[in-house]
Amino acid sequence: MFRGAMVAIVTPFKNGEVDEKALRELIEFQIANGTHGIVPCGTTGESATLSFEEHERVVEIAVEQVNGRVPVIAGTGSNNTREAILLTRHAKRAGANGVLMISPYYNKPTQEGLYQHFKAVALEVDIPIILYNIPGRTAVNMEPDTVARLSKIDNIVGIKEASGSMKQITDIIARCDDDFAVVSGEDYLTFPLLCVGGKGVISVVSNIAPRDMADLCNLFFQGKYEESLKLYYRLLPLCHVLFCETNPAPVKLALAYMKKIESEEVRLPLAPMAPANRLRLKSEMEAYGLLQD
Repeated sequence: MFRGAMVAIVTPFKNGEVDEKALRELIEFQIANGTHGIVPCGTTGESATLSFEEHERVVEIAVEQVNGRVPVIAGTGSNNTREAILLTRHAKRAGANGVLMISPYYNKPTQEGLYQHFKAVALEVDIPIILYNIPGRTAVNMEPDTVARLSKIDNIVGIKEASGSMKQITDIIARCDDDFAVVSGEDYLTFPLLCVGGKGVISVVSNIAPRDMADLCNLFFQGKYEESLKLYYRLLPLCHVLFCETNPAPVKLALAYMKKIESEEVRLPLAPMAPANRLRLKSEMEAYGLLQD
């Protein structure tokens, strides 16, 4: 159901408010360049600092602007199971094709707690759910056995794996059925993950290089592995530089450099990038050919 290069789209801000016009334009930029899906209100979309009303509005804008052309997978995770259910219900009402649910953060649940959390949401809201494991932000790793248990629930259809471990990725793929979509949450692991049976990536880099990330996946699925590998190595410097500081500060600055958004604004406690890293980012973008004179 969900495969290829799906963009973890930023939430553009202007003077402290969601810049709805810029968000719509970013969505059009993505679709015009072959992106296979739009993922609003994830980590890159700064969901942690959106108000409840802003979160719902961003999802509504994404669904409305996409208008059925590609899947919309709305971020609806929370460390509060009741809140996750409310956000997931709203995503379904808004017309999202699926939801992306981060593991509960800060609470540090056990593996049984993780299982019960996702099960509760899945039973409450009949919408395809992609799990999201990113222990570097949540403080708890969702282990392969837990993922395998959850994959048996009908509407839990995949996982965004951002542990950074190929061993974990392969263990999950080995334990789950072929129709369970394992996608990368780390741009730099996209090609290796495809090689072991993964289905794609929910990508930060796609914000600024959507055509190349989509083509990397397209070429792989067409069996053109060498061409896909070349694109992977071309993209790799961007994969690294966009994480030289906490995401999404670098990618927002990159979009501002490209004049895709008016402001690089992030919400506290995130801060603008340090001068040395700003130069590093601009240099890599120039080398890639993303900046026009």
